[in-house]
Amino acid sequence: MTVRSALTAGLPREGFNQLFVRLQPHMQELDRFLRSQLGSFEPEIRGLVEYCLDVSGKRIRPALVFFSGWRGAEQVTPELVRAAAVVEMVHLATLVHDDIMDGAELRRNQPTAARRYGSDAAVLLGDALLAHAVCIAAQFPSTEICRVVSDATRQVCAGEIVQTLRKGDTAITLADYRRIIELKTAELFRLSCRLGSRLAAFEDGYVDAATVFGRHLGVAYQVYDDLADFFGEEKRIGKTLGTDLAGGKVTLPMLVLLQRLPAAEQADLLDEIRTGRVPQLERRRAQMKAHGVFAEVVAGVQVELEAGAKALAPWSHLEPALLLGQLIGLLREQVDGLRPATGP
Repeated sequence: MTVRSALTAGLPREGFNQLFVRLQPHMQELDRFLRSQLGSFEPEIRGLVEYCLDVSGKRIRPALVFFSGWRGAEQVTPELVRAAAVVEMVHLATLVHDDIMDGAELRRNQPTAARRYGSDAAVLLGDALLAHAVCIAAQFPSTEICRVVSDATRQVCAGEIVQTLRKGDTAITLADYRRIIELKTAELFRLSCRLGSRLAAFEDGYVDAATVFGRHLGVAYQVYDDLADFFGEEKRIGKTLGTDLAGGKVTLPMLVLLQRLPAAEQADLLDEIRTGRVPQLERRRAQMKAHGVFAEVVAGVQVELEAGAKALAPWSHLEPALLLGQLIGLLREQVDGLRPATGP
């Protein structure tokens, strides 16, 4: 039996929509909690915060909190709801800041906060969301929760800073890229799994395994997101695409393409990244398709997912580990949905 099948053997073969139906009571409580926090913000900005909540998307990180700390569909504990709210609010803040730096117009098929309220207001809105996330974390009886949330938030910001400073830098290596995405994306996935499993009072071995799983899933998800920036459809993905190339961000698809292009075409792409000239998105997509970039990047996603599954395998007798394992299949489906059509 493979690692993947071992993790899913204890669950019925259900669609992933059905999988997330299990979370409906948890997500309803989370939404109620988040809405209840609006009153903690100054009246002048409550509408801005509410707008961010309305375009927050699938709430993957809260799902990780709930699944990693799963004790049953009816056991929606206040501690897990509060932890899920913390990671979601940190994530919302990073999205607001990301959209400013990327010049993105759309988020969840709606205008971004920067587009709607202006970049100056949006950057401060993101700061307010981060500050309140830490405030919620400080309300736990143990100072450990606030400490790990603050530490993770700093790492997320550090990842974004490094990526921003290295825009247009064509000397970025695969190790540099991985370091950036481990900080800016995987850290919050890792934190979500750690908080959920720890607050649900599972044994240390499972907590550590869930934490490792979260980090690998976060890396895989960011690589998928970087792939979607080239191979996705804007209406289906729900956000502005092509922002990495336009912003001079060297991601894994571009690193692979640079390795495979003939010298003259490679030099042209390097110049495009360095100078910030008008990006040739359609040309880059065609080159990626011609040079098999999609398959190599997907192979990188699979390596991370297998590593995550391996971490959970010893705990496949626990339902939370089985639920987390099903998320591997969900991401695989999302990646496969990006696969470019063959032929002319």
